[in-house]
Amino acid sequence: MSDFQKSFLKAKLASLPPEAPMPLDVQREAELEKEDEVNGLSGLCQEYPDDNSSSASSASSTGTIRPIPRKDLFARPTGTSPWKRSFQMLPWTDYFSQELYLEREIKSYTLTHHVYINPPVGSGPLFVTHHGAGSSGLSFAALTAELRKFLPTAGILSPDARGHGETVVHSKVKAEESKGDDILDFGLETLSNDLLEVIRLMQTKFGWEVLPDLILVGHSLGGAIVTDIASKGHLGDRVLAYAVLDVVEGSAIDALQSMQTYLSSRPSSFRSLESAVEWHFRSRTIKNTLSARASVPSLLVQAPRQTKSPSSLTGQQTWVWRTDLAATQPFWEGWFIGMSKKFLEGKGGKLLLLAGTDRLDKELMIGQMQGTFPDSFSLHDPVSGRAINANHTLGKYQLQVFPDAGHFIHEDLPEKTAISLVDFYKRNDRSALVLPPKVSDMLKKGAGKLAF
Repeated sequence: MSDFQKSFLKAKLASLPPEAPMPLDVQREAELEKEDEVNGLSGLCQEYPDDNSSSASSASSTGTIRPIPRKDLFARPTGTSPWKRSFQMLPWTDYFSQELYLEREIKSYTLTHHVYINPPVGSGPLFVTHHGAGSSGLSFAALTAELRKFLPTAGILSPDARGHGETVVHSKVKAEESKGDDILDFGLETLSNDLLEVIRLMQTKFGWEVLPDLILVGHSLGGAIVTDIASKGHLGDRVLAYAVLDVVEGSAIDALQSMQTYLSSRPSSFRSLESAVEWHFRSRTIKNTLSARASVPSLLVQAPRQTKSPSSLTGQQTWVWRTDLAATQPFWEGWFIGMSKKFLEGKGGKLLLLAGTDRLDKELMIGQMQGTFPDSFSLHDPVSGRAINANHTLGKYQLQVFPDAGHFIHEDLPEKTAISLVDFYKRNDRSALVLPPKVSDMLKKGAGKLAF
């Protein structure tokens, strides 16, 4: 390059405006990524090599990624970044108005149901949720806040399944006399009956002569449970509709092959609840920190102190998983076999929310193509007033896909999930139907006018 050309380019470059500053949100993310590198948290997890779909763990609600063991996983972060994320737990009172314990006597044991509830206001509907295996009722905490924002009269009932959260089974007989079969029963029929009994107990508790309009919402295993209840019609016409979140029979059964590998590779304990919340977020199991801070602490329990353990000598207390998912393995296939057929045959409106269309099995694809047509709706955010639009396809059921979400759709994207559920309810709300007048009434009215 000649000297003339160099001087010309220098003059042109000098005349250009200075480089635009990095957007604030990008700066924040860059600082967080740099902090992760400093603390050895970058590259914490890797996808399962044989499955890039977030429904690979549909048998369990514990995510779709496989953590890489790191000795410094829970090292205290260094640095004083003003944008550092908080992983402190959020109390259930931020989302629900009541927490109840309801006892049932069942043969050789007593079952104490633990539920969270916001009762419906007036004639508002009741959303009855059921979490997946390994989760708890607080999995729907963030979604609850969004539902009440878009539909203030709605009630939300979110119970813990047996062996999850604070729902516990107490044996009435001595340990040596009991085989434990009843207590360890995680069969689909048993779990479905548990949810039915919780609904009936709530009806008695609140003195409802007639149950409110019900919308059943289930995630993963919970989706199989609400589908089973809707298909058998135990609640009659009180069930307006039911929604299934990121679980399909075919992909769920395929995912069972990798479940033991996943369970053996995740951390067995945590030094604190905050470190457990952080692991769920850093590993992308739950992508929303606010939801993780509300739901994750209920998945853990303090480990009993061992008199000769290193932790007891140092005064440290560890937290371990509350639910032994490996113990539920004999029931895994039974949860999902025949689910697609029951989903399509059940009475009431049907909604399937997925993180990707690759989950659809043959039966659901056929059902989706029969009578499929595009549709759209618009809601307005009550805070900002902005319009929020979404697209649906409707065949034998309503399908919504959130490609940006992981397996925990309702935790990753609570606002979008709430919008879909509120619109789904309004589509199936019988009280909103305006029927044409009867011919006989029109004739009587016309005759009266003529006589006048």
